[in-house]
Amino acid sequence: MDWSILLNMCGGLGLFLFGMKLMSEAIEKSAGAKLRSILEFFTKNKFSGLIVGIVFTAIIQSSSACTVMVVSFVNAGLMTLYQAVGVIMGANIGTTVTSQLVSFNLSKFAPLFLLAGVIMVMFVKKDGVKKFGEILLGFGVLFLGLSLMSTSMAGIKENPNISEIFSSMTNPFLAVLLGLVLTSIVQSSSVTVSISLLMAQQGLLDLPVCLFIILGCNMGACTSALLASLAGMKDAKRAAMIHFLFNLVGTIIVFIILMFFSGPIVQGILAISGQDAGRFVANSHSLIKIFQVIILFPFSSLLVKATYLVIPGDDKTKVGYNDNFQLQFIGQKTIFNPATAVVDVTNELERMAHLATDNLNRAMNVLVTLDEDEMNEVFEVEKNINFLNHQIVNYLVKLTQSTVPVEDMQSIGGLFHVVGDIERIGDHATNIAEAAKMRKEDNVEFSKTALEELREMMDLVNKNLYLCIEMFTHKNEEHMSEIEENENKIDLMERAVQQAHVERLTKNECSPEAGMIFTDIVAGLERVADHATNIAFATVNNN
Repeated sequence: MDWSILLNMCGGLGLFLFGMKLMSEAIEKSAGAKLRSILEFFTKNKFSGLIVGIVFTAIIQSSSACTVMVVSFVNAGLMTLYQAVGVIMGANIGTTVTSQLVSFNLSKFAPLFLLAGVIMVMFVKKDGVKKFGEILLGFGVLFLGLSLMSTSMAGIKENPNISEIFSSMTNPFLAVLLGLVLTSIVQSSSVTVSISLLMAQQGLLDLPVCLFIILGCNMGACTSALLASLAGMKDAKRAAMIHFLFNLVGTIIVFIILMFFSGPIVQGILAISGQDAGRFVANSHSLIKIFQVIILFPFSSLLVKATYLVIPGDDKTKVGYNDNFQLQFIGQKTIFNPATAVVDVTNELERMAHLATDNLNRAMNVLVTLDEDEMNEVFEVEKNINFLNHQIVNYLVKLTQSTVPVEDMQSIGGLFHVVGDIERIGDHATNIAEAAKMRKEDNVEFSKTALEELREMMDLVNKNLYLCIEMFTHKNEEHMSEIEENENKIDLMERAVQQAHVERLTKNECSPEAGMIFTDIVAGLERVADHATNIAFATVNNN
């Protein structure tokens, strides 16, 4: 065998994989945020989820990317398992679009796609056009790789020894295993099916064998989601398990049918494919997936329930606000997906914001009770907040260097400010605890009037903190006017309270030591309100 043929084959496969990756990432970067919003909004039930899964996967050309995104959504609490099951089934149909495109032999147009893509990427300054150019470039590289592989396979066909090896592959179990292993390695069922399609076109594979290889590809396609879910919460693991069980049960059903009726099935699909071997493989891929969905969709709820048997129990904590020095939604122990990375870091920021708010309230309580254990707890929680601050900032820096969607990239700058504002709220809690410590050590007394003023101001600050965190986390702008109104009230209250304090001081109703602590706390609470407002409007300013 001529080694140049093998090298060309490997080179073509490399170009195909790179082109698919380039095209998929370009689509996610240019439209990922919009697609994510569609995925989140239109998946309120499994029926709409099925349609969205088909369309979404057909656009981004990767069922693995769609399924991993769904797993990330479930892990972040944005989607339930009963909503996810429809999207996962739809993704299995949408992934067949790639093999359909390959079967139409668009390789002759690859140079045009490449030229148009290169011109847009190199000579056009507008970001939107550049991203579209990357999509065309990926499309061109993909079909250039297909053309190179097809040419190489024609050379392989001329070698009688190799042709005999492929033609002797008749064992359906080995064919399924081959499809499973190859797909697990390349992490894409579209790639394995496309290779089978090219081999069928060259007569290297018998058509019935191609059907069993496709079944193996279905199983191998589960690898990405299963691996992604390993670091996630149990519901994320269950979402990946839904994908696996769907393909496992569907593969077993189709395998049994093919064992008894492969002849008529092959003839029927070949007839609607115009006796074209390539179209036969592409249509078989689509029909198998559609058949599996039709058979299993009515039992989707049972698939979800089965995952609870395979993965029993619940997570120790859903949100984990009180876990010390641990990241819940980002980091090495969690699922990373560029399309949902900003959602994950927003959840982590929400958790950090609640930690800081709780600590602020704890510190205000210590100011009154002077409880030493609770005082120490304020300082310990502050260490945790500082840990989260450093970890989230590092994560955001890494995001700026990754291929996140363009809209998400624009919002990352605002997230840097948000983490800083939350950290400053934590600092103010520590300052109040320090003031409580000073009050206890120096035996400083506050008047009932002063304590009542602090309580009223803290109530209003708490109310605004809650609204601001809600607005930031859930992009809910309905409380915008109320937040602005509360901010103005807090500013006016701060001035009024400071003036009342001066009057008490002139009447000798409080000591200078108490007055110094009191004015610092009031000024600190007003600044906390400013930081809260900054957090709320970080969302507005970056949309």
